[in-house]
Amino acid sequence: MHRLVLLRHGQSVWNREDLFTGWTDVDLTEQGVAETRHAAALLKQAGFDFDVAFTSVLKRAIKTLHIVLEDMDRLWLPVHKHWRLNERHYGALQGLNKTETAARHGADMVFTWRRSWNVPPPPIEPDDPRSAVSDRRYVGLGKANLPRGESLKDTTDRVIPFWRDNMCPALRLGARVLVAAHGNSLRGLVKHLDNVPDADIPLFEIPTSRPLVYELGTDLIPLRRYFLTDDGGQEEITWPERTGAAQGGSAAA
Repeated sequence: MHRLVLLRHGQSVWNREDLFTGWTDVDLTEQGVAETRHAAALLKQAGFDFDVAFTSVLKRAIKTLHIVLEDMDRLWLPVHKHWRLNERHYGALQGLNKTETAARHGADMVFTWRRSWNVPPPPIEPDDPRSAVSDRRYVGLGKANLPRGESLKDTTDRVIPFWRDNMCPALRLGARVLVAAHGNSLRGLVKHLDNVPDADIPLFEIPTSRPLVYELGTDLIPLRRYFLTDDGGQEEITWPERTGAAQGGSAAA
């Protein structure tokens, strides 16, 4: 059996202020730090250990990972950072208040921009000061390939090659893998692992700093998936009328 732990970053400053964040590089709040330390305590209590970790190039995920590794006395573990694990790019919505945007454009439209499978938000212009065009982290990506706004499908499409080329080989070698990333990049990975229908995945919520554990077979198809709970227990995840990716099985593809 292979074990994979997915962890959404702790509460960020813009989570607290109810702003669209996307690729904007905001920090954790004090609450976010406390949430993350609690996640580390849950992992330690449950006997988890890791051999390698992956995260995005955004500080809220990086700091979340570092806090967990520090509290588990595993700061020496190899850590791989990549933009493919970044949050979904929210385009021209980045920095806008979600409630105010819903009042302006309608709650249904904003829900579609936030949670639909294949509808992207309004694109950000390259000369917008919120754009990542001049950000050194993405120089190798090139302006032509830099997202201007992503749907959940777009996000999933860029996460899966990283899963296939980096995480799968580590898991097959027996490594215990920890991934600290974002609500939508992790949601896209969950969709792939469990072969979740397009209509179901936007409604799947991953709370901040709540460890999501996957137990995978030798073929990297999920056998179990569950959240660790505050009382030291496990909250099983099941999909309606499904038994997971074993029915559709493309997790390692």
